[in-house]
Amino acid sequence: MITIIAVIVLVVLFLSSAIRILNEYERGVIFRLGRVLRAKGPGLIILIPIVDKMVKVSLRLVALDVDPQDVITRDNVSVKVNAVIYFRVIDPVKAVIEVENYQYAMSQLAQTTLRSVCGQAELDELLAERDKINSKLQEILDIHTDPWGIKVATVELKHIDLPSEMQRAMARQAEAERERRAKVINAEGEYQAAERLAEAAEIIQKRPVALQLRYLQTMREMSAENNTTTILPFPMDLVRPLITLFEKEKEGSE
Repeated sequence: MITIIAVIVLVVLFLSSAIRILNEYERGVIFRLGRVLRAKGPGLIILIPIVDKMVKVSLRLVALDVDPQDVITRDNVSVKVNAVIYFRVIDPVKAVIEVENYQYAMSQLAQTTLRSVCGQAELDELLAERDKINSKLQEILDIHTDPWGIKVATVELKHIDLPSEMQRAMARQAEAERERRAKVINAEGEYQAAERLAEAAEIIQKRPVALQLRYLQTMREMSAENNTTTILPFPMDLVRPLITLFEKEKEGSE
């Protein structure tokens, strides 16, 4: 009886140390006596106790937050920049045997690359051309992590922290730009209004009756208001001879 119980215990211990179950997103890198065999999974994995050793590797997409880095741009502006990196393991064997801790190595590589790339750009480029900076970071990181069996999917700059004096200077610049645009728009409006007035003057000069109609319309608008102003119409025909005489005298004196 004791022998049967001992056998059962041994079988249970053997199965518990020999059987592994991996999820769909996991792979197991098998080492046999220190030598790597291959990556297995998902599903049921059977190992030889004591002889085999398995290291689990997740194939899911990892979001790595890069700590804020002090960067001096090419135009000598000090800023703090942080980013987020999305990557995944595509070769579990390389991720285990080529680097000791691929997540830590990725974090350190991302920090140095972020400082290097952002330091080569000017502040305006850093603020306005984030897509270009993101693509350059992704390309560099992907090249360096390819021997580790890692694929960098996306790199995104999260936040660019500017010094307070630089923020005030940019605010003044933006305000001056808005004022400039407002003045340009106002001048353009006055120019268009002057053009319309000149066209109206030409029409009135060719057709004097238009001035009389405008005169009557103005009187009607003024009479519609509740006021005590008395309006006396003054025909333009009475002053036209005087205007003509004045123009002839002016031409004679010239």
